[in-house]
Amino acid sequence: MPHLFEPLTVKDITLRNRIGVSPMCMYSYADGFSNDWQVTHLGARAVGGAGLVIAEATAVHPLGRITPYDAGLWSDAHIEPLQRVTRVIKENGAIAGIQLAHAGRKAGARRPWYVGKPRQADELPGWQGVAPSPLAFNDDYAVPHELSVEEIHQIQDSFRAAAARALAAGFEWLEIHAAHGYLLHSFYSPLTNQRRDEYGGSFENRIRFLLETTRAVRQAWSERLPLTVRISGADWVEGGWGVEDSVQLALRLKEEGVDLIDCSSAGAVAQAVVPVGAGYQVPISEAVRRGANILTAAVGLITAPQQADEIIRNGRADLVLLGREMLRDPFWALHAAQTLKQPAPVPVQYLRAF
Repeated sequence: MPHLFEPLTVKDITLRNRIGVSPMCMYSYADGFSNDWQVTHLGARAVGGAGLVIAEATAVHPLGRITPYDAGLWSDAHIEPLQRVTRVIKENGAIAGIQLAHAGRKAGARRPWYVGKPRQADELPGWQGVAPSPLAFNDDYAVPHELSVEEIHQIQDSFRAAAARALAAGFEWLEIHAAHGYLLHSFYSPLTNQRRDEYGGSFENRIRFLLETTRAVRQAWSERLPLTVRISGADWVEGGWGVEDSVQLALRLKEEGVDLIDCSSAGAVAQAVVPVGAGYQVPISEAVRRGANILTAAVGLITAPQQADEIIRNGRADLVLLGREMLRDPFWALHAAQTLKQPAPVPVQYLRAF
């Protein structure tokens, strides 16, 4: 069986190990433009030995941002600043990935460090989100606009255009964000989709938006590069989306040319009771991997090298993505290699410390 530091090849791309930096929003940009913070933040994790570094949720439309300070890729002007990001990641031995997203009914929110505090002078006003149905996430959000079929197709065009720009920016791994209650997830979850047209009701109708969006992205994305999808594998609410639904969705996404399913969970509704604990989402990854015979990534409170290695060795996922642990330790991969007694891609400048 493979282990944590064995390379992983997907299409024409080979990761030097099976450790990835999960896309994590920094809420630090003006008008969606990448800046020095993003270059420094993501470049440090490439220097730190990760095989894959995925840039945070990057909005395909300005109204699809979670906050006014999100990264964006809705115009050609966003391409050049992102080329600095991909260049520093590649120069330091990692593969540069990007997550394309639309926040849906969760758009126009405040930055998380301001939640519960008086509005700051530099905060821009929010805006009305969009969704399959006019249901607000909670009392802090406006009731979203219910998308027409024509508007659905326009958003799919935005995903296609953003994928082409991501390719031009030098990214070699693309993830469609279809999790955490954002737009694509809100269509396939029965908790948030009450439509009665071809995009609502049955399982087939509820997954239609995601399948069509994947098809649109595939038209613009290179066939030689990995295309992946992040899903919420369980809503953790009775009557909501479940793991078996995720297996069936993964089978359909595989038919659309998706190479890997990134298995997260929750986010559809505020009242979900999530059983948070070490590696709590790994069983979702394992079920999808085995049920759909597709590569998967595990994410969620994976912190220890032995824990990550066990996930790979026992075939529970093909890739582990670390979020908060990578914020605490940009050199987690190098430290994990030392712990597991595996060769580490230590930069020559740092050899004296390792």
